[in-house]
Amino acid sequence: MTENPDTPVIEYFYSIHSAFAWIGARKLEDIAKASGRRIIHKPFDFIPVITAANGGTYLNISDARMKYFFGREIDRWAEYREQPCIHTRPKWHDEPQALASGMVLAAQAQGLNADALSRGILGMHWRDDGNINGRDDLTRACQAAGLDAEHLFQAALTPEIQAQFKACTDEAITRSVFGSPTYVVDGDMFYGQDHLEMMERAIKQPFRSSPK
Repeated sequence: MTENPDTPVIEYFYSIHSAFAWIGARKLEDIAKASGRRIIHKPFDFIPVITAANGGTYLNISDARMKYFFGREIDRWAEYREQPCIHTRPKWHDEPQALASGMVLAAQAQGLNADALSRGILGMHWRDDGNINGRDDLTRACQAAGLDAEHLFQAALTPEIQAQFKACTDEAITRSVFGSPTYVVDGDMFYGQDHLEMMERAIKQPFRSSPK
């Protein structure tokens, strides 16, 4: 399937192991469909992006903030978005992201349903406590999206696709992305799935530019 290059887009910067990307995934797709926009997936390697955004030091977050932002906020937003979500940190949360991210990029490059695959991988991780680097769990995510897992396994780790993964990470750093998920509509950046409604409004009526 060849995409129309004139179709307006939503740029989607995110980590493939992001809880809030999972929580916002279905709403993002609904907005894209309603607005006639195409989602461009730009999965990035989380630690380099966050380290760059934090001035060269990885985030040191207090226990209280962790319990609020990665506990209570996840629980409330998952309920609000009606996205089932586990209530603990996933067992395989620190696994490498290159394979799963590469699968999404390969699906996108081949005109396959990258939206469904991305949502399936995120849900496998945050709904089912699955392994983002485990081929059995990734196979189930592919099957749910109607895609051939073996084909995507082979494509995901090729030099060309891994170069795209690095390019997405570098672009996120260059464009000052500082968290996952981050959406960009016509140059206007919206960080966090809690800003999806604002992004939806911007598609219909862009916000005024901020003073320089």
